[in-house]
Amino acid sequence: MNLHIPCKLYKMPVIRNCFLTLQPKFYEMNMENLLQTYVQLAVEQLYGMIVANEQIQIQITNKDFEGDYTLVVFPLLRISRKTPEATANDIGEKLRYLYSEIKSYNVIKGFLNIKFTSEFWIQRLNNAVENENFGFSNANGKKLMIEYSSPNTNKPLHLGHIRNNLLGYTVANILEAGGNDVVKVNLVNDRGIHICKSMLAWQKFGNGETPESSGKKGDHLVGEYYVRYDREYKKQLAEIIAGGIDEDEAKRKVPIQIEVQEMLRKWEAKDPETIALWEKMNSWVYAGFDKTYKELGVSFDKIYYESQTYLAGKNLVKEGLGNGVFFKKEDGSVWIDLTADGLDQKLLLRSDETSVYITQDIGTARQRIDEYNIEQMIYVVGNEQNYHFQVLKLILKKLGFAWADSVYHLSYGMVELPEGKMKSREGTVVDADDLIELMISTARDMSKQLGKLDDLNAAEIDNVCRMIGLGALKYFILKVDPKKTMLFDPKESVDFNGNTGPFIQYTYARINSVLRKANEQQIKIPQKSVYANISEKEISIIKLINIFPETLALAAKEFSPAVIANYTYDIAKEFNQFYHEHQILREENEELKLFRLIMAKKVAIMIKKSMKLLGIDVPDRM
Repeated sequence: MNLHIPCKLYKMPVIRNCFLTLQPKFYEMNMENLLQTYVQLAVEQLYGMIVANEQIQIQITNKDFEGDYTLVVFPLLRISRKTPEATANDIGEKLRYLYSEIKSYNVIKGFLNIKFTSEFWIQRLNNAVENENFGFSNANGKKLMIEYSSPNTNKPLHLGHIRNNLLGYTVANILEAGGNDVVKVNLVNDRGIHICKSMLAWQKFGNGETPESSGKKGDHLVGEYYVRYDREYKKQLAEIIAGGIDEDEAKRKVPIQIEVQEMLRKWEAKDPETIALWEKMNSWVYAGFDKTYKELGVSFDKIYYESQTYLAGKNLVKEGLGNGVFFKKEDGSVWIDLTADGLDQKLLLRSDETSVYITQDIGTARQRIDEYNIEQMIYVVGNEQNYHFQVLKLILKKLGFAWADSVYHLSYGMVELPEGKMKSREGTVVDADDLIELMISTARDMSKQLGKLDDLNAAEIDNVCRMIGLGALKYFILKVDPKKTMLFDPKESVDFNGNTGPFIQYTYARINSVLRKANEQQIKIPQKSVYANISEKEISIIKLINIFPETLALAAKEFSPAVIANYTYDIAKEFNQFYHEHQILREENEELKLFRLIMAKKVAIMIKKSMKLLGIDVPDRM
């Protein structure tokens, strides 16, 4: 079948059947743009007016109605000066007259449902098959930076960090697929009062314990001393209160708290002994982090350290103080007054001139702009920090930085457990390393029970179980809209049915099994199909393949891996339903068999590409 574009696009007279063969670039347009072009010509011929793209609203037809795409005609009524139903019928009839690829239409009030021919969908499939980078965009010259992970060096990574890392890494993948040059960065919070808490506890209670002597991962060891500090602090606080002192006053007199504040002052004064202890314990933590990052499959282009950036922030605060942006209180602390902006006063430097989080964020932001010519800085940080980033952006504006508007906070919801929220200082978090091992172990147990590993050797079993376990963990987290708080259930995530990573992985392995058998039967799968007598289920699958470019664009626009995750589930689910209802290799019609193999192969490719964007591997065999 030849698809066509109207002659008006080539400045030729518009008459019936005056069409040119559809050119590849035009054909590669997404469906919304294609239909907008179709409707523009129909409206111009019907009503003698040119309509803007913004007035042409196209959406996928609701499953309750017959059709592929729907035109909302209400915005066009001022042009037609007719009722919604009459306008929809006018446009539907004109479209069917102009374009042979439109099979039929129907009108439901002010909605025009358009159905395309099977030949049209075959052409769309062929186009997707022939384009190896289908859905991915060419480089657009735009450079973005995305910061994620941002751990503290006083504790190991936990389940909340897993969501952060997975969101940051996969959003970076999605933005890169959209043609952007993305710089992935990590800002390690390696200084401050919380770091000193672990240091002081180790100094007081550690007896020289090291990762080597204890056999513990370095970040785990340091995290234990952070918890130990909290226990000791509460114990001393309770003793002071028991002596008849008011709680607020008691908090100021807790000996271990006074000691840790003194340690922070020593650190900022570059006391050699304090710095040596800090470097030693941080090195343990960095080694531990690296192992966890490798297990999760995330990486960074550059790692910043707060210990190296906070001074730049302090200098900017001092400049702002001189310019009247900030003010100093009687105790010597430096603040900014944001009450006129509907906020409150914000501390920037304590009275002892030690800095706070926002101080180093100001300096780091300036440093990044100086180092990279970036158009947007995206911070992946939990929604409990919404106020922090609102203040940061406002302060940068008041400091006169034109690029302040490039700051974007990708705010995400917390991960909760059936037992409730996690608390680091009380040691009630779900450790990332323990969770990863649990997921792999759970995947192994469930796969054995279901007989998924029966045909694999020991090495293949280990590899597949790791893929399934990590895939289950990643998919379960990423399928949830980032803005939402989520409840994590390890067992549910490893289910081989429903909207889970293992279900999608199994679908991919199933298709590969079909393709291997086709190869064994020496069936050569062609690059395009000429068969057009296909079922509605097959058209549904082609439609899902066809909308991948729009899906990827939406995921990039919304910074949401969930868009890709749920798209991947939809196409896997649709193929599985088709697989149970139709033959592939046993199909007697040779052309239909080849079409189904072409379609199945493309579905496998789309699943693999989509899952790769999510940082998830898919096994060839399960």
